[in-house]
Amino acid sequence: MGRGKIEIKRIENTTNRQVTFCKRRNGLLKKAYELSVLCDAEVALIVFSTRGRLYEYSNNNIRSTIERYKKACSGTSNTNTVTEINAQYYQQESAKLRQQIQMLQNSSRHLMGDSLSSLTVKELKQLENRLERGITRIRSKKHEMLLAEIEYFQKREVELENESVCLRAKIAEIERVEEANMNAIQALASRNFFTPNVIERGTPTPYSHHDKKILHLG
Repeated sequence: MGRGKIEIKRIENTTNRQVTFCKRRNGLLKKAYELSVLCDAEVALIVFSTRGRLYEYSNNNIRSTIERYKKACSGTSNTNTVTEINAQYYQQESAKLRQQIQMLQNSSRHLMGDSLSSLTVKELKQLENRLERGITRIRSKKHEMLLAEIEYFQKREVELENESVCLRAKIAEIERVEEANMNAIQALASRNFFTPNVIERGTPTPYSHHDKKILHLG
């Protein structure tokens, strides 16, 4: 069976009250410690027993926590003032941002050669210097990139030439092997098919003498 619900009221028995106080106090201190560790909270706990004995816990300096509590309580009445200050601050920041955006837009138009009528001679000279410096940097970067491309293509040309030489050498080797094979085949064919049928001049045959006799008899 589960424990019955304890009625929350003052314990009349002094001994029981003291025992309950010790148990509940230890549990409360444990919970305060767990809260400070698990939730990274600043916790301060102060307990006085019926005999006036002080029990306390703080994961920070308890005096600084109390001072922080006092400031928080005193600042509650000034909530409206803080809100107004924050609103003014954000309005000022917004105005600064709008001004910066406007300046950037004007500068962009000036660099494009637009809206120049509002500029003084000094401002036009400054703009001209900015453009010249920009053109110089652009040309320098362009020159750098062109040199890099030329170097790449020169390197690639050498690589392609080396590959071409290797390919020509392989083709020549293949042709040499094919020619050698063809010569060997021709030599073999000549030896097998023509040599047995060649009859040397002046060599007597089994039929030559017989033919002479027949002619003589006639």
